[in-house]
Amino acid sequence: MYSASAAFLATIPSPDRGVWHLGFIPIRAYALCIIAGIIVALWWGERRWVARGGTKGTVVDVAVFAVPFGLVGGRLYHVITDNQLYFGPGKNPLDALKIWDGGLGIWGAIALGGVGALIACRRKGIPLPAMADTLAPGIVVAQGIGRLGNYFNQELYGAHTDLPWGLEIYQRFNPDDPNNLLNGVATGHIPLPNSPVHPTFLYELLWNFAVAALVVWADRKFKLGHGRVFALYVAGYTAGRFWIELMRTDDANHILGLRVNVWTSILVFLGAVIAFVLTRNRGPREAPETLRGKDFEAEPVSADVAPADATEAEPESAETHAEVGAAPDTVRDTAVDKATASDEPKPDAPAS
Repeated sequence: MYSASAAFLATIPSPDRGVWHLGFIPIRAYALCIIAGIIVALWWGERRWVARGGTKGTVVDVAVFAVPFGLVGGRLYHVITDNQLYFGPGKNPLDALKIWDGGLGIWGAIALGGVGALIACRRKGIPLPAMADTLAPGIVVAQGIGRLGNYFNQELYGAHTDLPWGLEIYQRFNPDDPNNLLNGVATGHIPLPNSPVHPTFLYELLWNFAVAALVVWADRKFKLGHGRVFALYVAGYTAGRFWIELMRTDDANHILGLRVNVWTSILVFLGAVIAFVLTRNRGPREAPETLRGKDFEAEPVSADVAPADATEAEPESAETHAEVGAAPDTVRDTAVDKATASDEPKPDAPAS
């Protein structure tokens, strides 16, 4: 007979729910994790941008465009690659809009989020590669935090395992109606038949944090710029996503026997490596003045310094005509000679 207490001692328990209600308002763990990840990414990105010489507030201005674009792109990628969840017999296409139930593809989020960032960077007159390099560590940490939302939703897990860190998956659906997911609330600590399973969400979370540490170390040591930090992040993340994706057992579309996300990881990894190699001779990272943008205001000129286009000229003196470095006596003699010459009678003008 199954003992929940015994399982807790040998495995990782799942949360009994992924949603709470504040009156009629649902509070969803997945949404909270996504928001927390975005906040961390913006906070860290702002600090890195200012440290590189950029102006404060620029990262938030870029995020106004990048975050909405990224959310839309992430959802589009998920719906396209897992379209069987939303379209077909017995499915409701409107469920594709329920982003709070989970389902964001990082590939679509980065791609379309990059479009939003490009628009914002062009408006502000700052280089997109420098902004991408600045945000890279925060983005991958945000991805790790977002994986906690998958933990609350009991998704993104692997096959059965007897390892001590196996994850218990509890029944969160009505046995008489499998399509009724009970709003993300478990009916009790009733494990599914294949529990415990590999917590692949946890593997990816830890891998993401390790990639962030690698990116920060490499950036500090080699002063990477021109998009190389971002390329390193993408290559590091996709390398881990490749083997983690192979462990997952949730439903997914396949191409030539491999999950779609496995192929995407391979292609994106190769693209990131090529981008890193092609930019290796671009020189050191961008100069601070290139990060300040069109809205940057130069320091005001001191009142003690006369403007270059002043209209009132200084009265001419003998010193202004003296050679630079001349001795004071020489300057004085020159002035006296000019004064004496002006008092001498001028010769009569010739008769016309």
